[in-house]
Amino acid sequence: MKPCPKLSNSCVVGVIYTVLLLGLQGVRVVECRVANGLDCFEYPAISCRKHSAVLTDFGGVGDGKTSNTKAFQYAISNLSHYASDGGALLVVPPGKWLTGSFNLTSHFTLFLQKEATILGSQDESEWPTLPVLPSYGRGRDAPDGRFSSLIFGTNLTDVIITGYNGTIDGQGCYWWDKFHKGELKLTRPYMIEIMFSDHIQISNLTLINSPSWFVHPIYTSDIIIQGLTILAPVDSPNTDGIDPDSCSNIRIEDCYIVSGDDCVAIKSGWDEYGIKFGMPSQHIIIRRLECVSPDSAMIALGSEMSGGIQDVRAEDLTAINTQSAVRIKTAVGRGAYVRDIFIKGMNLNTMKYVFWMTGSYSSHPDNGFDPKTLPNITGINYRDVIAENVTYSARLEGIANDPFTGICISNVTIHSGKKKLQWNCTDIEGVTSNVYPKPCELLPLKQEKIECPYPDDKVSIESVQLKTCSFKSVSFF
Repeated sequence: MKPCPKLSNSCVVGVIYTVLLLGLQGVRVVECRVANGLDCFEYPAISCRKHSAVLTDFGGVGDGKTSNTKAFQYAISNLSHYASDGGALLVVPPGKWLTGSFNLTSHFTLFLQKEATILGSQDESEWPTLPVLPSYGRGRDAPDGRFSSLIFGTNLTDVIITGYNGTIDGQGCYWWDKFHKGELKLTRPYMIEIMFSDHIQISNLTLINSPSWFVHPIYTSDIIIQGLTILAPVDSPNTDGIDPDSCSNIRIEDCYIVSGDDCVAIKSGWDEYGIKFGMPSQHIIIRRLECVSPDSAMIALGSEMSGGIQDVRAEDLTAINTQSAVRIKTAVGRGAYVRDIFIKGMNLNTMKYVFWMTGSYSSHPDNGFDPKTLPNITGINYRDVIAENVTYSARLEGIANDPFTGICISNVTIHSGKKKLQWNCTDIEGVTSNVYPKPCELLPLKQEKIECPYPDDKVSIESVQLKTCSFKSVSFF
């Protein structure tokens, strides 16, 4: 089994930062004592469970060498019988639990104890294959099918993946090597993928070294993603952090991500397949996100956006040593729209671009796309931005005869380097106010001070309050 490279010191600092952040925000697990001498653990969740069990009850062996794929499958199959009787919680105790892909069930919580690590198997026979996603038409790495994700679920409701900052290690270097060598015949697995589901919580975990994307909810609604530390080498291929894809009503908060790709990427299908499927990503709130991604974006919208993206709100964002802050990626043939985007409060340091929009992102699933099908990019709002050590203030490139419109940028201070052309703008329309350095002519400065809009109402997922749940421990040693 090939070990993945050790994480850099910057990643370790990120873990420390996130633990402190989670404590401040109250997303934590508290150990408590009960009268019979057992420990109990309190944790925040959308739903509490009546029944609980430990992976070792089902033959699990946490030595880092023994396969636990059957143990996970057996445990979840047995606990699924409690779905109609208060649900069930499966505890992964301290240890290293090697496993291939396994499927979750409804009204279920997967709980990783402190010092518990789930290890992704590097034996491909432990990864079932799935058909391509209907809104994509082909795999991302290869035209045909794809490997099931390490933790997978479809057609579920009320599912929680959480813990006492336990770790899921995808051991992705095996898959990265195959990608670089062009040896993949199927698309690499993601770490966590939930499909056609609702009422999902993923929280208080450390995720490292995914084979590809880390967290991929798709065709799913009512999602809380909270308190994740996500770490991958910055040169690892396609290790996006959190990718909501044709999803609605999502809350992403208090996450720290070091990635080889976009820290967060909002998607909704690819060209003619996404247009036909027609499911947008919408009603999304992102806050208190910190990102390190030297070759990608803190938040990307697209490039696969052919089902549409709308009503995205993001605030209190920090990016360090990252290529761009919030980037829009699209192309001819994508169709659909990116609209009603609201960004407020970005603190940026060591960036190539602050503002970046691309209308010529040229990847397509096949030659079946219609080049006359154009995306509508409008209503893009940024305000309250401070950026230090920036190479270029903006690169904003719309599409000829299909300009990006309704761009508003206000209250922005960018301290840039020596590049003379700070704002490179084509095929865009909008306004700016109180912005330094002076924007391009296509974004004229208003003499009177204006403030770009940010909604006063709330996305409905923001009103969801987590309950305080608990379970009693057993001896793990």
